[in-house]
Amino acid sequence: MARKTRVLSVIVCAAGPASAIGTLVKLAIDRGWTVQVIATPSALAFFDANEIEALTGSPVRSQYSKPGAPRSRIPDAIIVAPATFNTINQWALGLSDTYALGVLAEQTGLAVPIVVLPFVSDALAGRPPFMRSVKALRAEGVSILLGPGGVPAHPAHGESTVADAFPWQLALDEAAEMTGFGG
Repeated sequence: MARKTRVLSVIVCAAGPASAIGTLVKLAIDRGWTVQVIATPSALAFFDANEIEALTGSPVRSQYSKPGAPRSRIPDAIIVAPATFNTINQWALGLSDTYALGVLAEQTGLAVPIVVLPFVSDALAGRPPFMRSVKALRAEGVSILLGPGGVPAHPAHGESTVADAFPWQLALDEAAEMTGFGG
């Protein structure tokens, strides 16, 4: 009996680690996922969409499709990485002004596991609006890997660890655990 194809949607936001989103895509493919990438419009400037399309075999989406155009596959899991302060706050408020936020708004609270690997500064992570957003999304079943066991907030000023050093595997491990697909 053939194994079910596992579809992973990766939503990429405009932050430093987005330049290495290919690392997450390759790791996911190596773990048996079929990957489709959705980018916020601002994130497109952070990585080579053609390279990602070659890896995944599907277009990087950042806009809604025209009626009758091919649609994205329904995912078994979603990873939002790197997730920015702005995206997390807009998502928690129910705003849907980009295709990426529209996908998140529609899928939150449904049976599709969503894992978030944030990239926020300590100054932003400590703001009450952000803390409320994280709490609200967690209450809806979203796994936000921030803090102990996840990603620490980075210093607001100065160098921060980005790109290949970003802990992509944490999000994949969590998605595997949430879906029961294994690692």
